Amino acid sequence: MKVIIMGCGRVGEQVSRVLADEGHDVTVIDKEERALARLGPQFKGKRIKGVGFDREVLIQAGIESADAFAAASSSDNANIIAARIARNIFRVPRVVTRLYDPRRAEIYHRLGLVTISATAWGAERIRELLTHADFDPVLSFGRGEVSLVGLEAPSSFAGRLVKHFNVPGEISVVAVVRDGMALLPNLGTELRAGDTIYLAVLALAMDRLQSLLD
Repeated sequence: MKVIIMGCGRVGEQVSRVLADEGHDVTVIDKEERALARLGPQFKGKRIKGVGFDREVLIQAGIESADAFAAASSSDNANIIAARIARNIFRVPRVVTRLYDPRRAEIYHRLGLVTISATAWGAERIRELLTHADFDPVLSFGRGEVSLVGLEAPSSFAGRLVKHFNVPGEISVVAVVRDGMALLPNLGTELRAGDTIYLAVLALAMDRLQSLLD
């Protein structure tokens, strides 16, 4: 996959390294030479010094044939401009925008952009850990409306069925890991002590999940 990353701060650098190490064709754009230098001599991708929303810089980076674009600079305004250019002008199939101010998420969403806000995600994860200590939040979707949580089944769960934990529109068991092997359960799947259960849970249904487990 051909990926362009705009911004070589901590997030941009890490994402660039991971994707390049996985074998993707990665090009990183940053206006600061020293930021690009942090990637080091072992970096397998390309580096371009320039403004990430400049048309000529983007063309030099190969945006006309890019499969994905990530706007990960330290400026929300720069990120939104670059992301809109990538999506609306160059028709890049996958565009993700880093967001510092989560209050702007709704605006970006109306523009059809996928946003990642470390502030909102971090706050939601801290809340989950503080208020539902028995759950292990793995992932949040959207703006935290739905979370994927994992929990280890105690001995009291043995013999109970997946359907006992499913609540339509609120809670759904999506996977069970047993003896190191993952399986996709159906409503009749019988749980065993020691299973790790992964559930998709509506944020407003966390208390209901707690009551089911109790």
